[in-house]
Amino acid sequence: MNKNKIILLFLFIFPIITYLIFASAKHNSLFLKTISENNTEIPSNWKSLHGEKVQLQDKITVLGFVGDEVAINKSNLFNLNQKVYNKYFGFKDFQFIMVAPYGTENDCADIMKQFEMFSTDLGGWHFVFAPKEEIKSYYESLHLIGELDENFGTPAVILIDKERNHRGRKGENKKGEEEYRESYNTISAADLHNEMSDDVKILLREYRLALKKNKRKDDFRDKITEEVEKNSK
Repeated sequence: MNKNKIILLFLFIFPIITYLIFASAKHNSLFLKTISENNTEIPSNWKSLHGEKVQLQDKITVLGFVGDEVAINKSNLFNLNQKVYNKYFGFKDFQFIMVAPYGTENDCADIMKQFEMFSTDLGGWHFVFAPKEEIKSYYESLHLIGELDENFGTPAVILIDKERNHRGRKGENKKGEEEYRESYNTISAADLHNEMSDDVKILLREYRLALKKNKRKDDFRDKITEEVEKNSK
């Protein structure tokens, strides 16, 4: 068999193998489920450390609520920075938003200064500040199972996609077991390193695939996407 025939055979077989892998895989290894849709945008009066307006729309966001005991719970933020942010900060439109009550600005600024020793680019890290009652109302609008503690914070963070949909896991996992995950525990380095890191990677990959699809028409890849979406319903 000459070289040209080998190449043609490879080009014919490889897409079929790829299709079979994608079509037979469990959907939650390819796309994250939607937990809730069209969540409320970050209020325009909530400003960052630098007085900037921060938004969820058109960004892939890790959203958290740090409460007014920021200094005491800073180890949670370091876990998040080391296990997730430093791994994916290079992706465009990926950001972290941590909501904190007024009066915690200095503590948050100190944490950012400490992050500079471990991170080369903190452009995607944002603390935003608001009155406690507004934080509570906003958190309740997300309809999460967990609640804020007495300091208006929680160790849990969630993933929000570019359309402001809350994303996570629900339904059957790879083992055929029912699961539901709406948040990730920043206290647990293992939870961030394993579960959250994997889910962030899946969400980022989803948008990368969509970008490639929009730039180049490919009926075969479109067919794979349609099959995956059908199986995820």
